Amino acid sequence: MEYSQDLQGKQASAKAARDLGQRLEAFVQPLLIELDKQIDKRLVRTFLSTLQVIVQFRQGTQGLLLSELGGYLLSPDRAPAGTKRLSNLLRSQKWTWRLIAGFLWQEADVTLNDLQAAGETALVAWDESVLEKSESIAIEGLCSVRSSKARRLKRIKPGYFNPPGGPPIMVPGMHWLTLLLMGYRGIPRVAAMQWWTTRGQFASDRRTEEARLLEQCARTWGRRVIHVWDRGFSGGPWLSQAAQQKVRFVLRWQKGYKLVDDQGRKRKAWEITRGKRSWEHRLIWDARRRCERKTGIVAMPISHPEYEGALWLVVSRPGKGQSPWYLVTNEPVSSPDDAWRIVFAYARRWQVEMTYRYAKSELAMQSPRLWRWENRLKLLLMATLVYAFLLSLLDSALEPLRTWLMRHWCHRTGKRNRDASIPLYRLRSALSRLWLAHPPPPISWANSG
Repeated sequence: MEYSQDLQGKQASAKAARDLGQRLEAFVQPLLIELDKQIDKRLVRTFLSTLQVIVQFRQGTQGLLLSELGGYLLSPDRAPAGTKRLSNLLRSQKWTWRLIAGFLWQEADVTLNDLQAAGETALVAWDESVLEKSESIAIEGLCSVRSSKARRLKRIKPGYFNPPGGPPIMVPGMHWLTLLLMGYRGIPRVAAMQWWTTRGQFASDRRTEEARLLEQCARTWGRRVIHVWDRGFSGGPWLSQAAQQKVRFVLRWQKGYKLVDDQGRKRKAWEITRGKRSWEHRLIWDARRRCERKTGIVAMPISHPEYEGALWLVVSRPGKGQSPWYLVTNEPVSSPDDAWRIVFAYARRWQVEMTYRYAKSELAMQSPRLWRWENRLKLLLMATLVYAFLLSLLDSALEPLRTWLMRHWCHRTGKRNRDASIPLYRLRSALSRLWLAHPPPPISWANSG
C-alpha cells in the first residue's frame, strides 16, 4: 500500500493501523517463538499486546504502572482483569529478563553484519545514568544514587541567582548502563540496557558490571567495532580493562588526568597540547545549539602506564566559550582526516544521551512500582523493546509511511518540527492516536493454539 499526503479516510487509517500492528509482531517474532517454548500461549499473547499498549499509553509519570496498562490491555471497565493478566506474565518464573536481553543482543549482531557489508565503521556508544525512585524506599533492589533531576534544578538560569549549594542530593534508585550500536550516520540499535544496585541480594558494583559487559562485547564482536566512552570511564583502571580485552576505543579524557607525552614526561592532558597549533579548521554543525562552529583539530602520540600499546591524544577545539574535547584512542592517527574521524565518532555518543531522555520522559521508565527486582527488569526491558521498534520505523524505506502518519495523526506547524531529523516523539504520538482510534485486529498469535 502506498502512503501519500492525499490518502485519507477511515479505510486508509485502518489499513495503516493493521500494517503497523503486523510490523510490531514481525519485529519481535523471534522472541515470541522462544517465549512460546517456555510459557503458556496466553501469556505470549499478553506479552505482545502489552508492547502495543505501551505505545498507546503516553504518560510521563504513570506510563508503566500495571493498573494503568491493564485498562488499555482490555478496556477501562475491565482494568482489574487486564492488570491481573499483566501481573501473571511478569510473575511467571518460567522466563527471565535475560531472554529479552539476548534478543536485543542478537538484533544488534545482525545490524553489525549489515554495517560491515555496507563497508561502514561500527561504533558502540556507552553511557551511564540512574533510574530515580525518590518516592520509594522499600522496593527490592533500590540503592542510593545521585539525583540528576536535582542537579538540573540547581543550575543557574537567566534571571535567577544563588541556587542551593552543598553536596549532591542522593535518592533511592538503580544504576543504569546502556550500549547503542550504530554507524557514523543512520539509525542506532539498542544492544544492551541493564540495571544494577549496590545493596541487598543483587548487590554489585560499577566496574564489575562494566567489565562484564566489555568482556561480552570483546568475545562476540572482537575488533569489529570501536567503543566510544565518556569521561566517566577515563582513568588507568578502565584503560587496563581495554588493554586486557584488546578492543578498539575512543575515550574522552578528563583534562586534569595525567598522560605520558612523546618525551616521556607525565603531564595533564591539557598541558600536552598547550601552545600546539591546530592541524586544520572546519565548520562543524552544532546540533544542540543549531549553529556552525569553527573547530580546530590537533593530535599527539601519548602513552599510559596502564596500557602497553600505542595511544593518541586527539583534541577538538570548538572555539571561544566551549571546552575542548580531549580524546584518547588506540586508533592510528596520521592525518587530519584520521583525527576528524575520531572526533565524529565521539560526537555520535550523543545518541545515548537522547536515548536516556526519551526513555525517562516519553517511555516513563522511572514509573514502575513493582516490588520484585526480576519483575521490574522484565517490564523495563519490554519498554526497551518498544523503543527499539520505534527506532526501526525511522528506516529510510518507511519515509512515505512516517510522513503520512505524522501528517494525519500528529500534525504540527512550525519550521522546527518540519526540519526535525529524527521526529521520534511525534512518531509515537501519531502511532498512539492511530491505534486508539483504529485498534489493530487481534494478533495472529491469538488465533493459534
